[in-house]
Amino acid sequence: MHEQIEAGTVRVFIALAPPDDAKDELAQALRPAYDAYPHMRWNRIEDWHITLAFLGELPRQAVSLLQPPLAELAAAHHPLRLSLHGSGHFDERVLWSGIGGDLHGLRLLADEVRALVEEHGITLPDRPLNPHLTLARARRDDTSSVVRAAAGLSAFTGRTWQAARLHLVGSNYGRGPGPIRYRDIESWPFNSA
Repeated sequence: MHEQIEAGTVRVFIALAPPDDAKDELAQALRPAYDAYPHMRWNRIEDWHITLAFLGELPRQAVSLLQPPLAELAAAHHPLRLSLHGSGHFDERVLWSGIGGDLHGLRLLADEVRALVEEHGITLPDRPLNPHLTLARARRDDTSSVVRAAAGLSAFTGRTWQAARLHLVGSNYGRGPGPIRYRDIESWPFNSA
C-alpha cells in the first residue's frame, strides 16, 4: 500500500505489526481486563504495533524520501519469528504486552532502521529498544487499574508468528482532531526467499 504524501507534516514511526490471528489471541486473553477496566483508554486492536523507531513530526517531503531506502532495507531482511507474551506497565500508566522470539534479530533490525533514518538527517533520541506492544493507558488518578491488568496478563503466552512486513506509519494521518489513529503510509515485505 502506498499513500500519497501531501504538503505539511505528519507524526511517523517505523514498526512491525503482529498478524490478525496473533492480535485476536491476545485480545481474547484481555477480555477480563476489558470488562474490569472499561475506563482505561484501550488502543484499537488494528493499531497494535511494535515500534522500531519513533521519528516524531516530520515534513511530508522527508517522509517521502525515506520510503525507497526503507523498501531496500526490508528487501534485505528475512522475516522475524516473534510472539506476544506476558505483560507489564510503564510508570503504572501504560499497559503493554511483551515480545518474545528473535529479540536479537529485532534489535539488529531496529538498529539498522535507526541508522538509515539518521543517515537521512533525522535525529532520534538515544534510548534503547524496549520491545513491547502498547495496549492501554490509564488516567493519572487511576494507576492501580494498569497494575492489576498487567498482573492478570502476566502468564499470557501467544503463538509464534512471522513479522513479514516493515511498516512506515503515520499517526492521525489524514484525519482531524480526535483519538489517535494509525495508518500505514507504506509497508514493504521482508525477503522470504
